[in-house]
Amino acid sequence: MIRLAALAAFGAFATTPAFAHEGMMDMPGMEMPETQKKPQPKAPEKKPVKKAAPKPAAAKPVEAPAPVLAAPAPHVETPQIEGAPAPVAATAKPEDVPTMNAMEGMDMSEHAHMDHGGHDKQMTGLFGGYAMTRDASGTAWQPAAAPHDMQHFTVGDWMLMGHLTLNGVYDWQGGPRGDEKSFVNGMIMGAARRDLGNGDVVNFRAMLAPDPLMGKSGYPLLLAAGETADGATLLRDRQHPHDLFMELSASYSHSLTEHDSIFVYAGLPGEPAFGPPAFMHRVTAMDSPEAPISHHWLDSTHVTFGVVTAGWVHGDWKIEASKFRGREPDEKRYNIETGDLDSEAVRVSWNPTGRWALQASWADLKSPEALHPDEDETRWSASAMYVLPLPNDGALSAMAAFGRKEHGDEKLDAWVFEGAWKPNRKWTAFARYEALENAELAIAPPSDDPQNVSRLSIGAIRDFQIRERVTFGVGGLYSRHFISDLLDPSYGGDQDGAMAFVRLKIS
Repeated sequence: MIRLAALAAFGAFATTPAFAHEGMMDMPGMEMPETQKKPQPKAPEKKPVKKAAPKPAAAKPVEAPAPVLAAPAPHVETPQIEGAPAPVAATAKPEDVPTMNAMEGMDMSEHAHMDHGGHDKQMTGLFGGYAMTRDASGTAWQPAAAPHDMQHFTVGDWMLMGHLTLNGVYDWQGGPRGDEKSFVNGMIMGAARRDLGNGDVVNFRAMLAPDPLMGKSGYPLLLAAGETADGATLLRDRQHPHDLFMELSASYSHSLTEHDSIFVYAGLPGEPAFGPPAFMHRVTAMDSPEAPISHHWLDSTHVTFGVVTAGWVHGDWKIEASKFRGREPDEKRYNIETGDLDSEAVRVSWNPTGRWALQASWADLKSPEALHPDEDETRWSASAMYVLPLPNDGALSAMAAFGRKEHGDEKLDAWVFEGAWKPNRKWTAFARYEALENAELAIAPPSDDPQNVSRLSIGAIRDFQIRERVTFGVGGLYSRHFISDLLDPSYGGDQDGAMAFVRLKIS
């Protein structure tokens, strides 16, 4: 009887689908323990064998296949990782589950909270039961496959997270409207999160920037136009500095079912539900120290002094609406501003797989520009982001985005294509192409007619590991600006630009 039982068990194991045995080894970016790569023989449990078959000769055939018969249960659960719902979220997909590559920088002592499926329950998102790596700036989503570049540790019931990036930049922009300058930009971010017993999540986040140190006029950036330097003069061919306080926010999410949750987010300042993640948080753009010239079409609302957002998450879908202050920050970069929540935004997001993040959004801004207080503005945006994990902790990422600004009957469009290739932990190459219509660039001869301009930027950075969580990088970029015929005299034709920079990163 014992031999028959052993043969039956061996036959059941042999007919198990191949993915049930090998799936864990094939997960990209995950280094599996050696004992899972190849089962090791275990010491036979002799007592049950002796009771069933007192004769040693009869027991030996049963002991021989014991390593094969050991622990069939894990093979039954493996398909959950390969395609079935994960324990942390019934709608999660294989690529939604954070890999060891995505969890870089995490204090591994947190794995004491793992459930039997091998998932850390604290790794769900801030606003629902999806992978934490899906969360980006404000309440925006990115692909779950994006690298997770923050340090984590726990204090009691709280998970604390931190990240610092500082760029020391030398900037040169050519032509008669160009300039050169050395400056520092970047951010320091911290967050405190608590997961409650009923599945709810409370989170506090703060983000500061060194930008005010560069002065009110910001840094040279040909074809950029936006806020004022002194409250009276429009900045042209320069990127304005961000405020010291880029985000001071709190959020609370409540789980309704295994598929659904609702949340509320508030910030002073904060980011309303509009556009893709802000450029300094996008995996496709975060390695470049320069702002996109399409900033005021897609993500300039990421620093808004007064915002409240409410949303609903249903599996891979999220719909949210915001009330916020439409006026852009003033020229005082160290203060906290207040005002009426006079503007609205709505965004629909969909992450069909762990490698994709899509969004479409609309916003109606009340008097956004201090120089044109009587003009309201309507904005539209749509974007698609993609991330492909690569071996050696690498990743390939890309984004295509469209933005529109409407002032009365005037419609100004912008297109953005950007991407980054990280073949390993040391090197990152990045590129961005932008084409847009801008009515604020013509000064000689003056004109309010929209001008079609475009810009191509290509760069790379080499990182050096100087401590466990600290890297020092050296990089550079080159840009080419394509000018319209009307703007050609004042710019002196198409112009070049370049930046050389060093980066300190703690994560």
